[in-house]
Amino acid sequence: MRDETFIKRFLALHYVFPVPLNKLNPLLEYDPQLTQLDKMETQKLANICRISQKRAINLQQMYQKIVEIPLLQMYEKHTISPIIYTNPIYPSNLLNLYDPPAVLYVKGDVNLLQNDKKLAIIGSREASEYSKSSIEKILPPLIEKNYVIVSGLAKGADTLAHEITMRYGGKTIAVLGTGFFHMYPKQNVDLAHKMSINQLLVTEYPPYITPKKWNFPMRNRIISGLSQGVVITEAKAKSGTVSTMEHALENGKEIFAIPGSIFSPLSAGPHLLILEGAKPVWDGHQILEELLK
Repeated sequence: MRDETFIKRFLALHYVFPVPLNKLNPLLEYDPQLTQLDKMETQKLANICRISQKRAINLQQMYQKIVEIPLLQMYEKHTISPIIYTNPIYPSNLLNLYDPPAVLYVKGDVNLLQNDKKLAIIGSREASEYSKSSIEKILPPLIEKNYVIVSGLAKGADTLAHEITMRYGGKTIAVLGTGFFHMYPKQNVDLAHKMSINQLLVTEYPPYITPKKWNFPMRNRIISGLSQGVVITEAKAKSGTVSTMEHALENGKEIFAIPGSIFSPLSAGPHLLILEGAKPVWDGHQILEELLK
């Protein structure tokens, strides 16, 4: 692991340029310890980072200010632990992504990242009672085998996945699409607070980042990247949930879909994925059989 000076510089860089690792790699190849960043010619910085010179000037000026601020102390004050990509705690399977998170900002039980047995459960924000009863049915065998349930803290299926897991005494991770100072959605602030104590909240965004629509597809790759497999409960045919599953398929994850009524538009997503090769499931033991093969 690199020294504390590098970590300080890297966190300052990520604070002002919060992009995935693949976007930072050219700069790290040119300046591995980030010792030249604050005095580099801005045109060179622009060329390396593939950004405009105006943005490079702004980036460098902001970096020069932020690198003097004790970010680690600020994060500690807010019980935020930043885990950079070189940290042994950083989940190695995320490094297999095309665009790994450069930093994971976490709150809660960081040991959950070390548990390799993770399963994502996702679905529609308009999830019906069918999602609730389905999750309640499939979860117990998985929790019994110490699987950590991963989801995205969105309303609907994500909320159900986190809440039901905790009610059954299991462990759960929420991957956020915002920084910790801007919890989203607002109706899940209490749930997030509860999870920050004995469960785990994870985001790749520095604390000041507000909700933006493009953050959530980015969040979805972390949900599937952390997990051995992904379960879809209910979703429309064209939805963020289905795109998450397609991303998971591309990355070789086990995909499970809960079949539903042919009369419900929220069954279209799972049924489409079953056509594409997802395994239809209606019991947690079926999922275990596949994951433990």
